[in-house]
Amino acid sequence: MTAEHPSPGADGDTGAEATALPDPVLLDEPTTADLRAKVTEAWQDFARALATALRALPAGAQLELTLDPTASGTGEAVYSVFLGVGDQDRVLARAVGNATLPAGYRLDRAAVADMVALGWSPPGVVSGSGDHFGLDSTRDGANRTATVVARTLRDVYGAPHPAFLVYLVRDADDEPMPVEPLGPARPELAMDQRSERELAAALELAQTEVAEADDEVLRLDERVRTVISTMLRSNPEQLQVDSDGDISIRAGSAMVFVRVRDNPPLVDVFSPVLTEVEPTERLYVKLSELTNRMPIGRLYCTNDTVWASIPVFGRNFQATHLMLAVQVMTGLADELDDRLLGEFGGKRFFGEGDKPTDREAGPRTGMYL
Repeated sequence: MTAEHPSPGADGDTGAEATALPDPVLLDEPTTADLRAKVTEAWQDFARALATALRALPAGAQLELTLDPTASGTGEAVYSVFLGVGDQDRVLARAVGNATLPAGYRLDRAAVADMVALGWSPPGVVSGSGDHFGLDSTRDGANRTATVVARTLRDVYGAPHPAFLVYLVRDADDEPMPVEPLGPARPELAMDQRSERELAAALELAQTEVAEADDEVLRLDERVRTVISTMLRSNPEQLQVDSDGDISIRAGSAMVFVRVRDNPPLVDVFSPVLTEVEPTERLYVKLSELTNRMPIGRLYCTNDTVWASIPVFGRNFQATHLMLAVQVMTGLADELDDRLLGEFGGKRFFGEGDKPTDREAGPRTGMYL
């Protein structure tokens, strides 16, 4: 740790006054620990965006939502919901049933009952549904349909967060068509892997754009948006920002948040490494030891959640510093969640993605909902 950001003691103190040092101001904000609210808000944003899309899609358009199997750990099991807009403003929804799911990932009786309770008809009941659950409605019922789809993906299929969803929209000619972002869900075609050369070019571009901007014209939060949108190959307006003003970045199995503070000018890159963990003296000692070995940033425990945080100074802001912090945070979270989970229990932030092989244990629900 640096002199400006001393390491926490073994007692895991997170209650320091936020009047002198930037460290507690930056890292000990109580609202950052409210993961349940953040995840709930993300699902609400997704449902609202989906309802808006259903009302706007032209006749013949199709929208496919899939729980990303590579990120969620479901392997060959592909949980998807298909939505199509027909004539007379009909909206046809189809959800994957057991006929297309491999053994160990099929819905048990309780999960099937949950599907029916949400409004789905069993496979084969709705005309044309085949092996899928069916739900027919109209554009006027877009809000209800979007809610049913969101709860199906979350509560039955086990998506821990809508950032684990990918979507693809096609027009009547089966050609991909653009739509407004569906909350934190990701367009399927936007998730291509970038080479080191491409990433380096993105870094250089963001640094140039920020460096050329006049300090009086481009505020710190606007600079941060420019950098993050460059990393994600999107527009600043398309970034996912929650009610706390945090930018959420889904990367692999980790969720990273970026928060901008004006006084003092700081950017906090933080991630929940472990949730639902029992705070003990042994845990605090471990986090202190790990923090002392980190060249920058720190680990701490607040409200049964272990957080990792890396500060980036806002004065003389460097785009490469922020990008490096985001990359380091993602790798740090991926490495430490397994290690701390085995030693102290609890759950990883997206721990529900570790799909159990035995579905008979009961229906899976979102981790925080």
